[in-house]
Amino acid sequence: MQPKLELISFKLCPFVQRAVIVLKKKAVDFDITYIDLNNPPEWFKEISPLGQVPVLKVTTDQGTEVLFESSVIQEYVDEITPPSLQPDDPLIKAKNRAWISFGADILFAMHGFITHPDQLVCEEKEGVIRQKLKQLESAHSGGDYFNGETFNLIDAAYAPMLMRMSFIKQLCGSDLLSDTPKLAHWSECLMALPCVKESVVDNLQQMYAGMVKNMNGHMAKQFSDS
Repeated sequence: MQPKLELISFKLCPFVQRAVIVLKKKAVDFDITYIDLNNPPEWFKEISPLGQVPVLKVTTDQGTEVLFESSVIQEYVDEITPPSLQPDDPLIKAKNRAWISFGADILFAMHGFITHPDQLVCEEKEGVIRQKLKQLESAHSGGDYFNGETFNLIDAAYAPMLMRMSFIKQLCGSDLLSDTPKLAHWSECLMALPCVKESVVDNLQQMYAGMVKNMNGHMAKQFSDS
């Protein structure tokens, strides 16, 4: 029996999107349940050890198990649906895992950049983001994808971050990829993929802009209504 998969999601969460991209890329049947993280249902509190999304409910003949952490969910989905999206070389695979972890730091810095009320702090966060992107640029293959011309799990992991950078550029003109041409090309390639396009709700950019404005940070003043 193929496991029955149910992904617990919050529409704006980039970490959930990582898992959805892999599920879409591999054409895996799954259900998705959206919750409000500001007011989560009791059943979610009981199954999510960290109180965060994504959570993947996996139902088999033996019962239902719960997985959490986006990278773990990505790898599980990849392992049960060959062929693998991981590099064959164990060293490259391990390096990819490390750079996936590195990407979470960029996402957290981006959150501070778009939500903090103090302009100087926002500028400091932007500096951190750009420095980390230069480090990532140095590790990138320069091809269409991180490791070259083959889509791997690391590409799915970074697509949500790059999508939000695209939103920021469109909404306020701040191009965080202006100093990293390899990453800019990577972003264009990933944004064109059906598995990335179909991994989010239709109005995600508007929802993202609304979230930033509701946070009432410094960057909110620069966001357009588009």
